[in-house]
Amino acid sequence: MSSQASAPIGVFDSGVGGLTVVRALMERLPFEDIVYFGDTARVPYGVKSVDTIKHFTAQITEFLLEKRVKMLIIACNTMAAVAADVVKRLADVPVLDVIEAGARSAVAVTKSNAIGVIGTPTTINSNAYARNIHLLNSATRVYSQACPLFVPLVEEGWLDHPVTRLTAHEYLRPVFVEQIDTLVLGCTHYPLLKPLLQEVAGPHITLVDSATAMAEQTAQLLGEQGLANDKRHAPDYRFFVTDIPLRFQTIGERFLGRSLAQVEMVKWN
Repeated sequence: MSSQASAPIGVFDSGVGGLTVVRALMERLPFEDIVYFGDTARVPYGVKSVDTIKHFTAQITEFLLEKRVKMLIIACNTMAAVAADVVKRLADVPVLDVIEAGARSAVAVTKSNAIGVIGTPTTINSNAYARNIHLLNSATRVYSQACPLFVPLVEEGWLDHPVTRLTAHEYLRPVFVEQIDTLVLGCTHYPLLKPLLQEVAGPHITLVDSATAMAEQTAQLLGEQGLANDKRHAPDYRFFVTDIPLRFQTIGERFLGRSLAQVEMVKWN
């Protein structure tokens, strides 16, 4: 096994949302070491300018490359939508992002070629999902819907709350009118709403969880490039954040589905 294969996977996000991707990676690749970076001091990214997002993304990429990661995963849909090119330019390791993973998965799953995408306003306005889906299959029709209230509802822990259900019905009504058979959860917070969204969508619509799609694509790439860690030891997980807000531990553990150990704070000017 090459020394690179034993190196960790670097995953980053604007906050805690990317922990849903880490959770999917832990389940799919139980022997891989992971270094996670969440920019909790500067979240949310969804309301910032493209230039600012690119600048922050470059900073985080350089930080993770210093940790000698063997690949980088952009777990934040907003960053993937507007700054994936920045990461690819700086990195000398493979780079994957949630938008491409979600788009691939949606195209593989749809039978009617009618796909719905939900995400934050920045992700939806960037049109990145539609572009990626059309590159893979130009016959597909994509119907996008921004759902700004879902992130605060998830962070509040209202995963199966009447308010969240009502909000989901309101947001998804115009998308369902289009007779979609596949719905992409285009934000790392949304997998926590999966049971509720599946109920609202009904049995005829397949939900595509970008976190699961990402873990699958990662496993495939590691295998193809001979980068899979074949040592059967307990993995090392490290978490870096730029601020530790009061509710960070609670929210983080809900996203990760386990206790959040080894959280280190990075101070930037």
